[in-house]
Formats: sequence, structure tokens, C-alpha cells
Amino acid sequence: MTEYNGIMVKGGVTLSEREREKAVLVGIERPSSQWSLSATLAELERLVDTAGAEVVATTSQKLETPNPRTFIGSGKAEEVASLARSLSADLVVFDDELTPSQQANLEKIMGKNVKIIDRTALILDIFALHATSKEGRLQVRLAQNQYLLPRLRGMWAHLASNRMGGGVGSRFGEGESQLEVDRRMVRKRITSIKRELKHLSKVRAVQRESRYEAGIFKVALAGYTNVGKSSLLNYLTDANVLSYDKLFATLDSTTRKYTLPEGRIITLTDTVGFIQKLPTTLVEAFQSTLDEIRGADLILHLIDATSPEYEKEIEAVEDVFEQIEAQKIIRIEVFNKCDMLSDDQRLALQSRRPHAVLISAKTGKGIDTLINRIAHAASAQEQHLEVLIPYHRGDLVSLAHKRCHLLKEEHTERGTHLVMNASVSYAPLFKEFQVKDDGILQQPYQQ
Repeated sequence: MTEYNGIMVKGGVTLSEREREKAVLVGIERPSSQWSLSATLAELERLVDTAGAEVVATTSQKLETPNPRTFIGSGKAEEVASLARSLSADLVVFDDELTPSQQANLEKIMGKNVKIIDRTALILDIFALHATSKEGRLQVRLAQNQYLLPRLRGMWAHLASNRMGGGVGSRFGEGESQLEVDRRMVRKRITSIKRELKHLSKVRAVQRESRYEAGIFKVALAGYTNVGKSSLLNYLTDANVLSYDKLFATLDSTTRKYTLPEGRIITLTDTVGFIQKLPTTLVEAFQSTLDEIRGADLILHLIDATSPEYEKEIEAVEDVFEQIEAQKIIRIEVFNKCDMLSDDQRLALQSRRPHAVLISAKTGKGIDTLINRIAHAASAQEQHLEVLIPYHRGDLVSLAHKRCHLLKEEHTERGTHLVMNASVSYAPLFKEFQVKDDGILQQPYQQ
């Protein structure tokens, strides 16, 4: 990449790359931003690559606040339009969400041959590309329609024109004619999708409830996108979940059972990754998937140990936890990809985050420590009980076998003597049969 008048332009494009859509990235540098401009544009470039396009140039402008008409200054917008024409770019991608009026004004400046895409539209496009399950596709369609509704007037010609011809930003409402879309129809579609999602959400809720009733300890894998959640799930459970080095490689949550060394069965759920500037429409649309995090007993917050921006990525994820009201759930910080760090880097990281677990889902290093931490967290949320259950209460013995972690079982003259760990939801059922230290019942039971 070479610099020309403050604009980074890529060179040495291969034939296969020339067949991909060409994108110009545009960002603004604000003094109040938590993220550096280089970091956020680098992430935007990865998003564009994931969507299937090639970045040919990157440009930016220093502004206190975005220009209300054109996001960047009008002169800068003309400069970007000239740059896009000179590089035969197919799209210009802005690193923030554009208002409908900003997008309409930019389209007039850029001309008909260049698509204007903002960060939100790009992420929605990637989600449309990667959604595989019925629920995932519906969630993406809902987010897309909610995004399109306020922009419908300004985007009508943009989405309906033949120049779209597929590619990045064009996977909105595949299989439908955009010419038939109006506000009433979009609202009707949103209502219909919400109805379907509500039904699927009930099905998922029943599945979740069965896990809750089973007294199984529930662990959710959450974190920034591309930190290795699916890789860790695959390593532990042979889940065979798609895992590769792309942002938002997997969207659909996957739950698998895992047996801890002590014999306790838990569930591990892989969830959709988060990102900075995560569109609100996505958080709203993926409510049922995010319920897997809200309903967890423990969250493994996975972090990319090799990312120079990991602290800011942690903050971005914590912000989403707060949005979905999951901030009070017990969490373990898990730094993945530690096989790519030097010994000194690992020691420094452990010193900075002493309560974190350092692992490699690729090599398995540190996994035993992580499993021990999970087991400890599971035990901490249980009650240790010693009970003597009369033989006429065989239902409780059966419940103990199915829902509790049995440590000892002995048949005596008076009943079945059990030593076990029970979850807080089941422990009260056994309280009246609890044995004191002296070996007698706390309360006499009735025959």
C-alpha cells in the first residue's frame, strides 16, 4: 500500500483480486473516540474482506462531529468521489452508520456507478452471507428490514437499479423485487418475521427450559468476533462447528454437552460474536440467540491474546453484556491464541490479568486449567447434601440420579443414604431428609 496525498492506495493487484468488487474505505478521526482510527479502519477492512470485496484505498478526515449533510465535509466527499472513479471502485464504505439523508446526499455526489455502504449495512450483509439456520436467516432479515425502513425513500433507486447486480451490500431481501417494496409492505414484513421468530423463540425457550429443569450447569462462550469460540467448542466437544479466520464466521448458537473430569455433565453454548459499533438492530433481532447468554450460569469471555486492541474489545463486549442485562452473570476471562505469544508476552499478560486463564484452542495448552475453573464455578453454585431418603420416596432417589451429582449411595435399613451436590433449584426438595453431623435426620419424616 502506498500513500498519495494522505490517501492509502493499494498496488500489485492480482487477476483473481481484480474480479472482486473494489472498495474505498472512509473514516473520520474524532478526538473523543476510544478506538484509534487505524484500528477501526483495519477492522473495517477485515469486514470488507469477509464480505467478499477488496479494499483499494483508505482515506479519512479529522472532524469533531460528522457533517450532518454528507458525514465528511463536502469537499472531502468530492475528493472521495474522484478517488473512487480513478480506481474504478464499485463501492465506498463509511466506518459509521449514515443517516438516510447523508446516504442520499453522498449517492448524488458519488454518482450512479458507486454504491454507498455504511458499517451497519456491511455487517448486515455479512450476516446475510453467513446465516444458515432458519432462525438465523429470519433474525438477519428482521435486522435488514428494520435498517431499511427509515432509508426506504433514499435507497429506493439504489436498491432497485440494475447496477446492484449482486455483491457486497446487495443481499437485502434476496429473492424479492425491491421495486415492490414500500413502507407498508416493509412494516408488514417486519411484523411477519417477528411472528415467526416468536414461534421459534418459544421452541428454543422450551429447549432451554428442559436444560434448566435438568439442573445442568450452563456455560456460554461469548466474546469479540473471531476470538476462537467455535474452535474451543470444537476442541472440547468435537462439535464440528465451522471455524475459520473470518469475522462472524458463525452466527447460529450451538449447544453441546460436556462431561467434567468429576463426572458432572454441563452444557457449552457457542454464541454470535460481538464487535465495536454493533448495530442496535442486530442486538434487537438476535434476542433469542442472546438469551443463551442471559440464561447461562457461567460466561466464558473469550479474548484474542494477540490483538493489540484487546482491552478495547473487552470493553465493547462488556457494553453488550450490559445491553442484554447479562453483566451480573459470573464470568471467566479466557485469553485464547496464547500459542502465538512469546514466553515474555504470556508472563506479562498473566501479570496484567491475574484472574484470567490463558489457553490455546489450537494446541490445547491451558485447557486443563480452564476445565478446573469451570468445575470450581459449577461446584460453587451447588449445595453439598447428605440425605437419608425413605424407601417410599423412590421418586427423590430417581431425581437425585438424574439431576444431581452423586458422590455416594448406600442402602440402609431406614432408607437410601445419599451424599451429593445439588443445584440451588433442587436442594430444597431434599432438605427435610438432610442428615446432621451426628448421623440422624434434622427432622423426622412421616411414613
